[in-house]
Amino acid sequence: MINTDICIIGAGPVGLFAVFEAGLLKMRCHLIDVLPQVGGQLSEIYPHKPIYDIPGYPSITAQQLIDNQLEQIKPFAPSFTLGERVEHIERQDDGSFILSTSDHTKVHAQVIVIAGGLGCFEPRKPDIQNLHLYEGKGVDYMVKDPAKYKDKRIVIAGGGDSALDWTYHLADIAQQITLIHRSDSFRGAPDSAEKVFKLAQEGKINLLLSHNLSNLQGNGSLTAIETVSKEKETIAVEADYFIPLYGLTPKLGPIADWGLNIDKNAIEVNTFDYSTNVERIYAIGDINTYPGKLKLILCGYHEAALMCQSAFKFVYPDQKLTFKYTTVNGINTF
Repeated sequence: MINTDICIIGAGPVGLFAVFEAGLLKMRCHLIDVLPQVGGQLSEIYPHKPIYDIPGYPSITAQQLIDNQLEQIKPFAPSFTLGERVEHIERQDDGSFILSTSDHTKVHAQVIVIAGGLGCFEPRKPDIQNLHLYEGKGVDYMVKDPAKYKDKRIVIAGGGDSALDWTYHLADIAQQITLIHRSDSFRGAPDSAEKVFKLAQEGKINLLLSHNLSNLQGNGSLTAIETVSKEKETIAVEADYFIPLYGLTPKLGPIADWGLNIDKNAIEVNTFDYSTNVERIYAIGDINTYPGKLKLILCGYHEAALMCQSAFKFVYPDQKLTFKYTTVNGINTF
């Protein structure tokens, strides 16, 4: 039995920041993640993807962010169970929980924090009849190693942030890059869209808007992607790799059976402290939902900070959360 104050389900950036905030309040954390390494989706899917909206970092790769956060939480010595999924939770008489994993690891915790990102997930695939014939033979659903695409002809499909960011990032790596989107406008951040439009104007990428994917061509491996414009014109784009980036399909897995209020595969929370309808269970990051929710890492950091302030009362029920400041050499510390 592993004993801890807070058990965090999900070892991505938001879960790691919760460890830091909890550590400042003298609360111990144990993290469980179904993935075999720390970092969640950032390390598993987007390790080399540049991130632009982390305060203090004009640009930082996903893996660098995770590495920095691991360094940040070292003083609080969190423990980890990786490559296992939480299957069951059992409420104890004192209000605490025992969690059991797929490999029969048991964790006793006063508080559960669900920071599982999108939960169990799989990539959304475009509706192309022969797509499966080229999976692993030119079709990639995520970019793990940008160097793989050096001097290659790349076709990216999608209109969100991932499609825009990878188009921009791979423009100087690939021999040729084409971005295909079924609409004439993008869903991603305006700044990212502006960068992509500028690349197209400079002739550094090909941009096909209002085009639908229709077919893949090849003989054992991918050679081209067929698209159809809104004028019904068919265009074949030569390609060594096709990367459709349509996001992920979230699945909560066993969490869906824990009596939590669920709305469209997301957990409803109270924005006062990001608590769920089940006492002592909180949900932070992309896995939760509330009016005005933005799925940004920095929003998950904010949620983690407020959550820890609330969780303190369950870990230390006989203490009040107070801060005493002293001045040392002219510097305020607590």
